[in-house]
Order: sequence, then C-alpha cells, then structure tokens
Amino acid sequence: MKICKANSNHVEGIAKVCIESNWSTYRDIYSKLYMEKVIRDFYNPQRILNEVTHSSKEWGGYFVALEDDEVVGAGGGGMIHGTTSEIFVLYLNPDRRNEGIGTQLLQAITHQQKEFGAIEQWVSVQKGNRKGIPFYEAKGFQFQHEQKAYHDITENNYISLRYKRHI
Repeated sequence: MKICKANSNHVEGIAKVCIESNWSTYRDIYSKLYMEKVIRDFYNPQRILNEVTHSSKEWGGYFVALEDDEVVGAGGGGMIHGTTSEIFVLYLNPDRRNEGIGTQLLQAITHQQKEFGAIEQWVSVQKGNRKGIPFYEAKGFQFQHEQKAYHDITENNYISLRYKRHI
C-alpha cells in the first residue's frame, strides 16, 4: 500500500472511491436526492481535478491510498483557523475496510496538518454513521457537540457530530 499526495492521474479513482463509499455509508441515513446532490457537488471530476492541482493550508489537497496504482482510499483536510485543523473527507473502497488504510490516510493528513502548525484536529461525522464514529473514536477523537449537517439546505434536519482531538 502506498500513501501519497494525489495528482491528476488519480481524479477518476478518487471520484469512484468517494461515490461508492458515500452510497455504502449513507444510503440508510440520507435521502437519495440529498446523496445525489452531495455527490454531484463534491465528487465530480472537475472539482476533484481542481482540488488535486490547487492546495493551500486551508485545503491541503487529497492524499490517496494506492494498490497497484489503483485508488483504494482518499482523504484530505486543512487548517480552519490558527492552530486548528479539520479532516474534511476520508473514504475507502467499501470492500477494503479494516485493513488499516484509513489509519494510514489519517496519519498522512495529520502529519501535513502538524507541519502547518496544527495542535488540534476536528472532524464531523454524520449521526448514525456506524462506520465513521467508531473509527474516529478509536483514533482519540472525542465527541464535542451536534450541529446541522454541512450542505443540508433542505428540511431534512440531518445532524453532524463534531469530534476533536489534540495532535
């Protein structure tokens, strides 16, 4: 398994992993209409191409987990203010869970964020996400509060759980 910063050759693989993982994780939590909107807005090839070719402290770019040049996981984050960072996205091929891939991606993102000066790291996890919540809790993230889910402009009232840890 190779973990590296993504480039334009990884765009289709990132989109595939993020889309498949979204359906696998959220199909029983979100409406189909909401999921289609999230996928259309965030995991389209043009947006991902922009996100792998332009990075900053606020968006550190995508990291990918590669096996024989195939993207099996992708993630990224950035600084949200001062010494505080956030994991914005972390997804795996649904058939590749529990192999340590997510842990390796989280370590790469965390390493980058520490280089940017982060001492605190946040993540939002959808309430009811039985895959993400145990993963982040096992990595030392502690629940802080609930809030309306990001990108939920409907009356769905989806709730995100906010977690943080010191890094």
